[in-house]
Amino acid sequence: MKFEHEIEIFIRDYVKDLNEGTACVFAGAGLSIPAGFVNWTELMQEIAHDLGLTVDRENDLISLAQFHVNENRTRSKINRKIIEEFTEIAEETLNHKIIARLPISSIWTTNYDQLIEQAFAKENKVTDVKYTNKQLLTNRPKRDVVVYKMHGDVNHSSEAILTKEDYEQYHQTHEPFINALSGELTTKTFLFIGFSFTDPNLDYVLSRLNFRFSDDKKQHYCLVKKHCLNDSQNPDQATLDYNTRKQQLVINDLKRYGIKSLILDDYQDITSILEEVERRFKKKTIFISGSAETYEPYKKNDALGFVHVLSKKIIEQNFRIVNGFGWGVGSSVINGALEAINDKPLKYSESQLILKPFPQFESGKKKLPELWEGYRQKMISLSGISIFLFGNKLVDNEIVDANGLIREFEISKEMGNICIPVGCTGYATKIISDLILASPDEYYENSSVVVPLIEKLADSNTPLSEKVDVIIDVLNKVL
Repeated sequence: MKFEHEIEIFIRDYVKDLNEGTACVFAGAGLSIPAGFVNWTELMQEIAHDLGLTVDRENDLISLAQFHVNENRTRSKINRKIIEEFTEIAEETLNHKIIARLPISSIWTTNYDQLIEQAFAKENKVTDVKYTNKQLLTNRPKRDVVVYKMHGDVNHSSEAILTKEDYEQYHQTHEPFINALSGELTTKTFLFIGFSFTDPNLDYVLSRLNFRFSDDKKQHYCLVKKHCLNDSQNPDQATLDYNTRKQQLVINDLKRYGIKSLILDDYQDITSILEEVERRFKKKTIFISGSAETYEPYKKNDALGFVHVLSKKIIEQNFRIVNGFGWGVGSSVINGALEAINDKPLKYSESQLILKPFPQFESGKKKLPELWEGYRQKMISLSGISIFLFGNKLVDNEIVDANGLIREFEISKEMGNICIPVGCTGYATKIISDLILASPDEYYENSSVVVPLIEKLADSNTPLSEKVDVIIDVLNKVL
């Protein structure tokens, strides 16, 4: 998908932040609305009716909540509304799922629901949820991500930030959250998702943002849908013109906080952008699939040396490697990667090598083939590029094609990975190479550029050692 220039720049820079561990997400109500939860206007509809007001005519819904408390001297009904509206069982949206798959160590939200936590849990990530000051004092062991719920949690509705008085006192009652947010805003790149300019939370959140810093403040981004004629907020041209002008003024105002607005035509564009961010991030992780009982027509030392050098060069190109410790190949992958890392430990990191050794014994109720399938799915899902080497095994004293490597190719194709077979290594990899060369447009967007290189990798008349530079060339072309 082709994106506008500013969005393209954002994707490129945000992927860099993901790779460096400095990317963050701030989720607003719009992230949860597609899952079936209400927006603020819907939440306050009954409250406004009790006051003899019409919610559609009110712009300051925070004050509306305060009026209700003032009149009734209790917020019990508002608390009940939060529980009623946000405790229903709801499935995470695709946007939740993509965010949960990204390597984000912290996420901030003004939402009361628990969809974010659910999404991370389904990705088997340990979530440390914080919605009270005391929770900031302790950390959950082995946590993968911290979820800061600035305005509280549905299960503790009486403590939720909701009324005007709550917001007015927030800088005192929740000062540790303000400090934590200010710290992250100076060290991480935030992507604001699900905020609209009618969201009553937005102004209050922005007023607590890091406005104390000069022009060298951190750059942040906000996804904003432009107004369109005949949508729910723009029934006529005059309203559209007014809302468009106001939106532009707010967009310019956001720049004071270092927040750059990315204008979208449709809410679906958010999903497209997140998918592209994930796809490009994963393309920096390479799954090396290979197994070998024999290395014919090459000598064993030459073959293992090739794998070693290839793995080392991949690390030196700032890629990550994920490997299942394949028979006859895995050790050389590991050794090559570690040589690059150990030679320049300040430049390369052990986090660039992700090992997922296959289980060798059945555990629980799962048979080995089922365990292996799960491992293959998990490993390949971490990557965006798959390289295939050799692919043979010994069965009844006979060398046969490795069906496991064929399966890893099938999974890679299903997941949209870019597949790079070194066809000259023969066996299952030769089968994969022939399949790709027969229908290259199914595998590469720029097949006319990549195919000549894949053909070079299939050519057994050139030395194996020369294939390393060809593979690196392929990686540069597909990126």
